[in-house]
Amino acid sequence: MSDLKELLAPISRFVSTLDLADATAAERALETAFPAQGEDIALIATAARTALAAGTICNRGEGSMKFSRIAKPENDPGRCSIDAVSMDSVAGPFHTHVKGEVCLCFPDDNSVTFEGRNATWMVLPVGSRHAPTTAGGHMLILYWWPEGAVAWG
Repeated sequence: MSDLKELLAPISRFVSTLDLADATAAERALETAFPAQGEDIALIATAARTALAAGTICNRGEGSMKFSRIAKPENDPGRCSIDAVSMDSVAGPFHTHVKGEVCLCFPDDNSVTFEGRNATWMVLPVGSRHAPTTAGGHMLILYWWPEGAVAWG
């Protein structure tokens, strides 16, 4: 998993510079800096899927939703919590994004959605609340919470 953490470090640094209150602008900035079809994201996708298959990420939980922590804020260059979740047409636990959330989504195919969208980058703005939901199949999602800030329930 250390290779995956190293690949995610530049994104963490970048996330720490974004205004996550403006989700649309943050998504544009992420797509510009780390294009969905670019080499960086392809390397991350391969490393994340390899880690998933090896059981080094998403090794907690059961059934249609498994999760894990990749980095704690104190060990991340952008001071983010980086987590991974493997979801297969399921809704997760309701929570609030105290400082926003940045998601890097890897659907198994183009019919799979997260929050009704099939996008590589998705930003959920500061203060937004949801029960994360995938539909249409399996998706692996890596996500950043600045300073690990999340409120459950």
